[in-house]
Amino acid sequence: MASFTTRPVIMGRRGVVTSGHYLATAAGFRIMEQGGNAVDAAAAMGFCLNLLEPQSNGIGGEVPALLYSAREQKAFALCGMGWSPKAFTIAWCHDHGIDLIPGDGYLPACVPAAVDTWAAALSRFGTMTFGQVLQPAIELAENGFAVYEGLRNNLVTNVKKYLTRYPTTAEVYCPGGRIPDIGDLWRNPDWADTLKTLCKAEAAARHKGRAAAIEAARDAFYKGEIAERVVRFITDHPVEDASGSAHAGLLSYEDMAEWHAGIEETASLKFRGLEVHKCPPWTQGPVFLQHLALLDGYDLAALGHNSAEYLHILVESAKLAFADREAYYGDPCVDQVPLEVLLSRAYTERRRGLIGQTASKEFRPGDAGKGVPSYATFDVLGDNRRALQVAGRDVSDLGLGHAHVGDTTHLDAVDREGNMVAATPSGGWIGDSPVVKGLGFCLGTRGQMFYLNPARPNALAPRKRPRATLTPSLVTEDGKPFMVFGTPGGDGQDQWTLQFFLNHIVFQMNLQEALDAPTLHSVHFPSSFYPRLAYPGRVDAEDGFPREVVAELTRRGHEVKVIDRWSNGKAMGIRYDGQRGVIMGGVSPRRAIGYGLGW
Repeated sequence: MASFTTRPVIMGRRGVVTSGHYLATAAGFRIMEQGGNAVDAAAAMGFCLNLLEPQSNGIGGEVPALLYSAREQKAFALCGMGWSPKAFTIAWCHDHGIDLIPGDGYLPACVPAAVDTWAAALSRFGTMTFGQVLQPAIELAENGFAVYEGLRNNLVTNVKKYLTRYPTTAEVYCPGGRIPDIGDLWRNPDWADTLKTLCKAEAAARHKGRAAAIEAARDAFYKGEIAERVVRFITDHPVEDASGSAHAGLLSYEDMAEWHAGIEETASLKFRGLEVHKCPPWTQGPVFLQHLALLDGYDLAALGHNSAEYLHILVESAKLAFADREAYYGDPCVDQVPLEVLLSRAYTERRRGLIGQTASKEFRPGDAGKGVPSYATFDVLGDNRRALQVAGRDVSDLGLGHAHVGDTTHLDAVDREGNMVAATPSGGWIGDSPVVKGLGFCLGTRGQMFYLNPARPNALAPRKRPRATLTPSLVTEDGKPFMVFGTPGGDGQDQWTLQFFLNHIVFQMNLQEALDAPTLHSVHFPSSFYPRLAYPGRVDAEDGFPREVVAELTRRGHEVKVIDRWSNGKAMGIRYDGQRGVIMGGVSPRRAIGYGLGW
């Protein structure tokens, strides 16, 4: 099926890498040229992205990842989501007048997850040392890289905040009060020194073996001076947040020292001969599987690509899947998530029967066996008004977007042995938390996704993982590697990547055609981000769908908001063709700076 494309499909025999910034992609390519595998390349790209896209992610944030090991012939989920502070509880919030966890400052900070996630991946599945994979990022931080439009736009938007409330951020990103121009070289020597600390710890422990040396590098971040400086800074420098008050951080040295990234089983679903893998419900990942299961009951190819009927069913099934996300998803170590029921054929068929010919304006979670939870009811207009009141905003702000559809980044790596990695780094972005003085990075704000109702899943509790929006995808076929993909974009991630996946698998587009096609997303359900607004019946659609299709969706009751043609995410993916010995990759042109390389 031919369509307009902007870039070629990248094809290689030895390996292909994709990422949210071309310099990170080059770093992954360099690691593979040096003999590293896909896991080594992914780790290198991850740290480079932490530096290169500070407005979208950072070393103080998260990195949920999926990995296929060619040696073990199995897919795994890497728990790149740190837990909440032991001292941060619902009772603490009530005692301090917090009705809604703010989306900025120190209160929503969880343990930074990037370092230990990549340490766990390298130790078990990689071939290189921490020092080797960190070298490209250290060089970029020391020697500098050119400021690009997206980074400068963030600095322009937030410069007043940086200069007045986040002075340590201004010191690093706007030295002397000046915003760097596009093309100026920007450096972060403190950030480089932070990574060098890990390298020194690893080198000192190298005589103990590779795994022990990597663990020593990990401990240098979580148990040494770095952790001490993080805790001391957020304790001694309270910062004003969206609650209107200044708060110190609650994250402790013990919270950091005792957290470890886990290697877990994936959540998965069979779809037309393929096994689709997602991270467990400490992310929103299974919503992709629920959505896909609902769509599997239709002859999608016969409906026609981006026809009004196809898009109507796509949106209506998304509403049902995301309603279940709100009702049931949470950290499975704490919450009882009935995932087997939610993905079962009987449950899916009952839910599919709710899809009619017109757009639903209701919020409809399903009954997973104990009745529809009372906490899952959502009075959209009333809840929006209350959220805005808590956030100190006027009701006219109901026109605000669904939040954070442009943050986050992504990377993929596949090598000739069939090792595959998909990871979605996020959090720790400079817009919402000050840079820790002397370390060059800031903490994340993922804890804003917790609820303060103890009766529901994803409720705040000590040392619990918040339900992240970050949601990479991995696909196998008969237990063998097939493809990896993902995108930045908050609640839009699983909606856009699902469209990409169906474009490629059902509508037979090549990877780049599938990535370039226009996308849309529903904002019918509550946003995962502060202050959790929802817009019943609204669909944000890129300018690129036929006018008659938009008109028919409107006739069916959808409120279609047409947005810029290249607004939705920065999706990317890599396909492994073991039969032909070829690896194919592509990156969306959205956001301009993401690229793929292969050879």
